[in-house]
Amino acid sequence: MEAPGEQTASDVWARVKRRLRAELGEDIFASWFGRLELDSVIEGCAYLTVPTRFLKSWIESHYADRVLTVYRSEAGNVERVSIGVRNTLGRDPAAQRRASETPRPVPTASMAMPSMTGEIKAPSGAAHQDERGENGDLGGAPLDSRLTFESFIVGRSNALAHAAADRVAHAQNGQAIYNPLYLHAGVGLGKTHLLHAIGHEVRAQGRRVIYLTADRFMYGFVASLKAQTSLAFKERLRGIDLLIIDDVQFIQGKQIQQEFGHTLNALIDAGRQIVIAADRPPADLENLDERVRSRLAGGLVVEVSALDEALRTSILTTRVEAVKTIHPSFEVGPNVIAYVARAITANGRDLEGAVNRLLAHATLTGSAITLETAETAIRDLVRNREPKRVKIEDIQKLVASRYNVSRSDILSERRTAAVVRPRQIAMYLSKVLTLRSLPEIGRRFGGRDHTTVLHAVRKIEKALGEDHALSDEVELLKRMLQE
Repeated sequence: MEAPGEQTASDVWARVKRRLRAELGEDIFASWFGRLELDSVIEGCAYLTVPTRFLKSWIESHYADRVLTVYRSEAGNVERVSIGVRNTLGRDPAAQRRASETPRPVPTASMAMPSMTGEIKAPSGAAHQDERGENGDLGGAPLDSRLTFESFIVGRSNALAHAAADRVAHAQNGQAIYNPLYLHAGVGLGKTHLLHAIGHEVRAQGRRVIYLTADRFMYGFVASLKAQTSLAFKERLRGIDLLIIDDVQFIQGKQIQQEFGHTLNALIDAGRQIVIAADRPPADLENLDERVRSRLAGGLVVEVSALDEALRTSILTTRVEAVKTIHPSFEVGPNVIAYVARAITANGRDLEGAVNRLLAHATLTGSAITLETAETAIRDLVRNREPKRVKIEDIQKLVASRYNVSRSDILSERRTAAVVRPRQIAMYLSKVLTLRSLPEIGRRFGGRDHTTVLHAVRKIEKALGEDHALSDEVELLKRMLQE
């Protein structure tokens, strides 16, 4: 249970994020602040963390004053903000302080075995440099030695993605196939694991491999521009056999996107293999240049769908067996595994968290794991399931059906009252229930300007406060869309 001060700091940070989202817009917030987290507030300084140096540099250069201004308006005791990079304690004074006070943790399941979903970060000794020494020059991310095809658990939901990845990794004579191979999935479903597995297999064949996150690609390109070595950066990047890009949805900036597109074209035309991963299909990457999206969609696009119950059970069983190699007394019965597999449906990361919680309960209390203790241990994971992703098309269809108009009416230029109100409600729900920006929503509603969408959103917001019947109707539509 959190101490009162910690709870207050968490609440303040939640308000700060809501204000940043409202002031900067959904696109900017999702791109640069979605992974910004509060570490602690100590002696008037709010210590924030991000996963990469690129994000840290970008936020400090462009948004540091805005973040501090918003923070001070919500918490008068905060006088400054410090941004550090997660997993690098040397850059984070607050983390250093905690590290000296915190006892060494008991090894957990995540330390004991490879990730089945590719979401565990590589340990400090896991970095592997390309045989020709190019990773260091290009700023390539390390491949995690634990994330291989052998440690990947295959089930119905990921079988096609696994088969495609295996085919690419073992292509005869290094011939590029399904080029590019594009995997998309939500968080914790295994796409990153498959990327690392492909990289290991191709590198073992003596071929040149570069694995980059979108952040690292952007950081490398921007750094090369500053150092006036961009031409050498491009040539080295295009001289490899396999390019792997993870989280491509985060690539931002017109010049960087153009260079990314040129790199794709050059490698594909030269017969070099490209493997891409993202959280959505190419057509939904609306921040990317249309030509880049078309190039990404020109290969094989495979979705890794949600883990089915049988696969979740297999992952849990394997996790528990791995933990038992370190903690032989750790026993989890089949009935408990079955319960956890049914209760946690979001992703593999939550399954890993469930095993860690069960292990903590067993080692700290010394009692056996029962259904009752398991229910208590994983309660927060069950409560915090990921909400359903709502699509604008689904909103338009439901609203049209509810108000007895057609979807084409909503997208049309008609201005009759019977069409205008449903259109405005659909625009409002699109803003509230999706991550799309106002310009994106406008394009989805017949190519309208973002100011039209903003007007509709504000009008419905005002009406909801005055019309209880409309408020109830909109809440019902929300529930229907989210179920």
